Amino acid sequence: MRKMLNILYITKPDAYLSRDGQDIVVSVNKEETCRIPILNIEGIVTFGYPGASPGLMKLCNDNNVSLTFLSPQGKFIARLQGPTKGNVLLRKQQYLISDDKQKALHISRLMIAGKIQNSRNILRRFIRDYGPNTDVEIAAKQLNLSKEKALSAASIDDLRGEEGAAANTYFGVFNQLIIAQKDGFNFNGRNRRPPRDPTNAMLSFAYTLLANECSTALETVGLDPYVGMMHTLRPGRASFALDIMEEMRAYLCDRLVLSLINRKQVQAKDFTSQGEDSILMKDTCRKTLIGAWQQRKKELITHPFLKEKIPVGLLPYAQALLMARYIRGDLNDYPVFLVQ
Repeated sequence: MRKMLNILYITKPDAYLSRDGQDIVVSVNKEETCRIPILNIEGIVTFGYPGASPGLMKLCNDNNVSLTFLSPQGKFIARLQGPTKGNVLLRKQQYLISDDKQKALHISRLMIAGKIQNSRNILRRFIRDYGPNTDVEIAAKQLNLSKEKALSAASIDDLRGEEGAAANTYFGVFNQLIIAQKDGFNFNGRNRRPPRDPTNAMLSFAYTLLANECSTALETVGLDPYVGMMHTLRPGRASFALDIMEEMRAYLCDRLVLSLINRKQVQAKDFTSQGEDSILMKDTCRKTLIGAWQQRKKELITHPFLKEKIPVGLLPYAQALLMARYIRGDLNDYPVFLVQ
């Protein structure tokens, strides 16, 4: 298992990245604010438009550090990655499986069933911690049925339908999982592009962070993050990263957002309105969420398949590694991640 290094998040929208020797230099209004040796990190994610110097891009490329550009609101702009790793035969096999409808469907069923099961576990955890709740219990039972339907879906379209139904069930009771600050964080269902309430804004932001880390993980083990099994192939869209992150959404993102709200680490004042139907996270909120995200990644878990303790931050890498082993034929099936 590889060593987990840090990801550098640049949250100031007016920050510019440049190079000085082997250091990453962050400047705001031409004033240096910090510098970090390139050897200490594995990726850079910057939220802003000023960009980075060609020298910094080469430094990242030479040290295999991914460089991702997002808008201040967290919308993906571009991603720079070094030379493709891994053996071409692995990627060729990945492409063959992606083109094989039955094989792609099989992998997709497992990932979506895992997503539904892990969402159900979030609801069961809530019942265990806070006592009986009729609506949440009904939703948990419905998700169990949805998981079985996902595993027997006859086509990708049918699977997408089951996934959508399960998401409606899960997010239909998500508001009841929010037990603090109900006025400021009232949740009436999932919405995005743009998010229309603070909870959805944080969920979308966390999903963006996870998608980026899944892309990096797939690249690291030699797979192509742009050729997936379930998500539609589009230019510039990391479809395989979107596929593999499904099983980790609830565990890594939803739980984090709920924790930040219920522990009052974020508040309604940390958001601002843009127009009538758009809510944006302020810089203070982004920093709080990223700080909690980075802290969460340091926690140790016992991987259910590998049976060894790993930092939570290596979970995308572990799943990408297991996917690569399955595609190569080293494993009989893909061991989807399930919350214990």
